[in-house]
Amino acid sequence: MSFARSAPLILALVGLFVPATPRGATTPDPPLASKQQPSSLAGQLLVAAPSMGDPRFAQTVVLMVRHDANGAFGLVINRPLGERPAADLLHALGEPRGDAKGMLRIFAGGPVQPELGFVIHSLDYRRPETFPIGDRMGMTANRQIFRDIAVGRGPQKTLVAFGYAGWAPQQLEGEMAAGAWFTAPADSAIVFDEDRDRVWERAMERRTRDL
Repeated sequence: MSFARSAPLILALVGLFVPATPRGATTPDPPLASKQQPSSLAGQLLVAAPSMGDPRFAQTVVLMVRHDANGAFGLVINRPLGERPAADLLHALGEPRGDAKGMLRIFAGGPVQPELGFVIHSLDYRRPETFPIGDRMGMTANRQIFRDIAVGRGPQKTLVAFGYAGWAPQQLEGEMAAGAWFTAPADSAIVFDEDRDRVWERAMERRTRDL
């Protein structure tokens, strides 16, 4: 896995969605309430059905960051890749190691653009670039949050992911109509605290409705 030098660029790519490979769209913009449809899944969990036919998403749980007429964007929260020293992560981002300490658990956020880095986090930490995900979580994708985490000034709760899951307009709706996904409330305990081996099981227990 390569770490992202270009992660901050996501913040400049506002409103850009084009069709791509299955579950692959261009880098999305933040969830904006004015754009969301009544049936928007932004802020919810997308839970792969047992019958999911795409092996890349078998038993995955995706935290939906954005879902509107332009497409959908989310981050898989139960595919840990391993732990890396925080100092090594900063070095890979082109930043000095400085006083960085500790280890960071890294997740595969999805198959699209795995060089891009994202941090889902609790809202005790905010930056101007932070995208709200409901009222308890946010997502930030720039180097400063990685620096802050590495020196102990970051959010209390974090999930660091590289890559994302993206859908072109109406693509996710089609997959849900085919029975590939369920939805569930985005419980912060499931996102941050639950044993990753139980996240899919717990999310399935909480599933609520199809789109």
